[in-house]
Amino acid sequence: MGQQVLNGIFVGSIYALFAVGYTLVFGVLDILNLAHQAVFMLAAFVALVLVENAHLPLWAALPLAVVAGGLIGLVLERLAFRPLRGRSDSNISGLISSLAVATILEAIALQFFGPDISRFPPGTFPDRMIRIGAASTSLLQLCIIGISVLLMALLSFLMARTRLGRQLRAVAESPRAARILGIDVDRTIAVAFFLSSALGAAAGVLFGLAFNSISPDVGRGVELKGLAVIILGGMGSVPGAVVAGFALGLIEVFTVEHIGSSYRDVVSFAVLFLVLVARPRGLFGRAAAREA
Repeated sequence: MGQQVLNGIFVGSIYALFAVGYTLVFGVLDILNLAHQAVFMLAAFVALVLVENAHLPLWAALPLAVVAGGLIGLVLERLAFRPLRGRSDSNISGLISSLAVATILEAIALQFFGPDISRFPPGTFPDRMIRIGAASTSLLQLCIIGISVLLMALLSFLMARTRLGRQLRAVAESPRAARILGIDVDRTIAVAFFLSSALGAAAGVLFGLAFNSISPDVGRGVELKGLAVIILGGMGSVPGAVVAGFALGLIEVFTVEHIGSSYRDVVSFAVLFLVLVARPRGLFGRAAAREA
């Protein structure tokens, strides 16, 4: 039991970190950024190049890849979302625009890195096992859990305790009212994209390290899980995305252990369906009064 809980927390930490970035943009703009998975993938490749070609240690490559992901998010916001803002169909057009950008970024990665799976070189991270009671885990898994929890805690602190967090929440509630209060709405939205993409980038690097498998389409499966997490937790709810991410990880691990790996997604999405039947807005969702 302890081993499965530990494995579920490990997997769930990556899902939660990815989904938190997803829900941050949705909470501000009411738009699903379907290019989030492409940022996830590109950041993993950036870290790989920095480690393999630039010979940087992982502790230096990880923050550089996270910053690179955030910068990609800024470009994404400027090119794919800002020109469409204010249109009556901005939600659906932004969704399609982000999907187009994701396709372009995947094609670029395919051109540069090829279709084969890329892996971090041996020795990138110490291969050390640690016993925790009756369970065992690797030092890498513990570090991934720790980094994920730390980043999500920092985001929660930023949203709840800082001026930027108050500005983000004000823009999410009503961009028009936020402008009246003197908030630079365009800048605040750009910051939201930077933070969202940086979190997605961190999840991508950690995923690549955890499974040592990076390819141009690596983000597609995680994107589906990320969508399930933010729906389960409540669209736009950061705490909901965190709780649902860990819950999905635990559900998957226990399903594989007791039923079989072929039923992993079946059970996960069946639970999602049942939760939405009981709580249509998700675990932490609530009705929001928004004004365009």
